[in-house]
Amino acid sequence: MEEPSFWEDTERSTKIVKEAKHLKDTVEGYKHLEDLYEEIELMIEMGYEENDPDVIPEIQTMLDELSQKLEAMRLSTLLTGEYDKCNAILRLNAGAGGTESCDWCSMLYRMYCRWAESKGYSVEVLDFLDGDEAGIKSVTVQINGENAFGYLKSERGVHRLVRISPFNAAGKRQTSFVSCDVMPDIEEDLDVEINPDDLRIDTYRSSGAGGQHINKTSSAIRITHIPTGIVVQCQNERSQFQNKDKAMQMLKAKLYMLKQQENAEKLSDIRGEVKEIGWGNQIRSYVLQPYTMVKDHRTGEESGNADSVLNGNLDPFISAYLKWLSLGCPDKHAQMAD
Repeated sequence: MEEPSFWEDTERSTKIVKEAKHLKDTVEGYKHLEDLYEEIELMIEMGYEENDPDVIPEIQTMLDELSQKLEAMRLSTLLTGEYDKCNAILRLNAGAGGTESCDWCSMLYRMYCRWAESKGYSVEVLDFLDGDEAGIKSVTVQINGENAFGYLKSERGVHRLVRISPFNAAGKRQTSFVSCDVMPDIEEDLDVEINPDDLRIDTYRSSGAGGQHINKTSSAIRITHIPTGIVVQCQNERSQFQNKDKAMQMLKAKLYMLKQQENAEKLSDIRGEVKEIGWGNQIRSYVLQPYTMVKDHRTGEESGNADSVLNGNLDPFISAYLKWLSLGCPDKHAQMAD
């Protein structure tokens, strides 16, 4: 039997260290909840004994913290997918509608960055294309943090915005669409065979801020897998070879996930970007005029505080989606009957 190589041993050791850290963090999180619960009980007893109503706000703050941490821990138990613990690669594409849709794309980009920041995750821009007049035509980011893909898989689909357009002099209501595609950043080398003849590889100049190098060389890479129509892009690395390696890694991950699907419905879930970015396909609507409401059309979860959601408060929607998945994704008719 062939002995494992140095790199295989190193990779295995890294995985063990990561798993050990995850288990340690879980145990420490549980102990923190226990301590917080006991502290709240003690504060309540002291308040009764001393008849001191001034402790009520402090107790309420502690209860809110306990509730939030308990919900976060409960949610983590619903992340049972093979790649839920991975970092996430999220891509936003503006739909038809020109400047209005590009502006909506930039709003969603900001929303996901705010959400990632609130979780302590880091955000790395892999590809960026400005809108012609304002906003963003498309952007691909890698969100690094434990369970990032497990949480963000809830965002895959078409997002719809209804508002009075700031770009319309007549002040009319405008509906805009942006598609969101999410995939795990699978670090290991996947056993996926790709025929070089099935690929179209294009190079182009990187866009956005990046200094002299990024503006003067065609280092960005776009790879199209012709049989499936999958397109991946990367421009954040300094060399064309590094961008190509990252793009190939992304392509392999997409093809691997497609291969694992058993039917066309699951296939379309993975390839959210191939859906028409328009009416009838939205997973969530964000209404800012004539009233404010954000509603997820799969789970029925809604919020009247659209500003809070657009500032990154996505946890209620993520929670509802994970519960919905754990129940086997009941269809819309069943939800309406309820």
